[in-house]
Amino acid sequence: MTALMIQGTGSNVGKSLLVAGLCRAARRRGIRVAPFKPQNMSNNAAVTPDGAEIGRAQALQALAAGIEPQADMNPVLLKPETDRGAQVILQGRAIARAEARDYQALKPRLLGGVLDSFARLSAAHDLVIVEGAGSPAEVNLRPRDIANMGFARAAGVPVVLAGDIDRGGVIAQIVGTQAVIDPEDAAMIRGFLINKFRGDPRLFDDGYRMIEARTGWPGFGVLPWFPGAHRLPAEDAMDLRGGRGEGLHVVCLTLSRIANFDDLDPLAAEPGVRLTMLPPGRAIPGDADLVILPGTKSTLGDLAFLRAQGWDIDLAAHHRRGGHVLGICGGYQMLGRLIDDPSGADGQAGQVEGLGLLDVTTVMAPDKRMTRAAGTALGQMVLGYEIHMGRTRGPDCARPFAHIPEPDGAISPDGRAMGSYLHGLFQDDGFRAAFLARLGASSQPGYGAGVEATLNDLADHLETHLDVAGLLAVAR
Repeated sequence: MTALMIQGTGSNVGKSLLVAGLCRAARRRGIRVAPFKPQNMSNNAAVTPDGAEIGRAQALQALAAGIEPQADMNPVLLKPETDRGAQVILQGRAIARAEARDYQALKPRLLGGVLDSFARLSAAHDLVIVEGAGSPAEVNLRPRDIANMGFARAAGVPVVLAGDIDRGGVIAQIVGTQAVIDPEDAAMIRGFLINKFRGDPRLFDDGYRMIEARTGWPGFGVLPWFPGAHRLPAEDAMDLRGGRGEGLHVVCLTLSRIANFDDLDPLAAEPGVRLTMLPPGRAIPGDADLVILPGTKSTLGDLAFLRAQGWDIDLAAHHRRGGHVLGICGGYQMLGRLIDDPSGADGQAGQVEGLGLLDVTTVMAPDKRMTRAAGTALGQMVLGYEIHMGRTRGPDCARPFAHIPEPDGAISPDGRAMGSYLHGLFQDDGFRAAFLARLGASSQPGYGAGVEATLNDLADHLETHLDVAGLLAVAR
């Protein structure tokens, strides 16, 4: 077994991009490499070729490694549904809904699945690069931990600790981590690296040496801020950002349980599009050309959240003014006249009126549809995936949004309200160009090629500023 684990001093310190960059660097060395994250918490999910569900970050890392994503790359995925509860995905399939306290009791069962998945990946590849979750310094969570040191110790995987200097206090982050974790856990750490540095790295030379002296861990380098990070799909909703373009104004409602929000990344990259990720508490701008209701992990919960913001009134006014509306997955369900949840699959059993912009009705059911899909929309080829509960029917489905190959989605008689279950459709250059042309905007091709180029740039960035050879040597 050859493996290396990147743990962080906290959440959002850049672990996902570090693993992606190392996967691409290892691949370019001719190493058969695979990513692995024992436990992830995210509503940004991907569907594997065989219909399993994993974190979107691991799908990006698989792309960096040049391989197809698979369930073993993220054996435990937690998808938050409420402030205290989440759906638990084990090796690509939903097995339970659990409150935070109940989840702790599941962990011994989950650790077995995690180790089985890791063993299969290790047997099939030369190198596995593992991403931790949160921080090992959360010592209150150390009993039954499967995400950081609990996994590293159980699987015998060496660890490199990443600190985020952009937040400030990186010396305390790293030295403090060593101070609070168990000495046997600390012995798993083979060194550290500094991430997200802005300015002249030489100004941190004294701090770098201080960390080495205080911890006894060698440093693997100081990594400057990677300017291309915004061109790669983000894992966390806290990283949501608008585009940098001008022109067609697209507004996406930032729902409380927003899911698969990387659907919007290709639009954000368009120079002819101005994408606004609208936060709660703000009205939909009057100059919006298109309003998008994105995917959500809790359709009924986020429909109530949408109404609490007054966005239902804004949407009706936007539509009356001649504006366009697109609902994706859960957003599509909200646009209908009625959502019927007889078994409480999405929350509390009962019926809820939708927004009424599409003449369709959705019936929720416990079974989840997870599949990759290919077909046509607006006369163009589209590739994407479905990941949803519920089936939608109604008169407006006679005007489907796409054929994949069966009819998908619905379009209103005036053509200004649209809905689809298809995630990822904007990644296709031809469809994106045709869709934007209908709204009077032009498109720039090459989104997929841009992601590939950015992954190469990321690997170059790591090679320039970190001791990548030394990091890979730790794995051996």
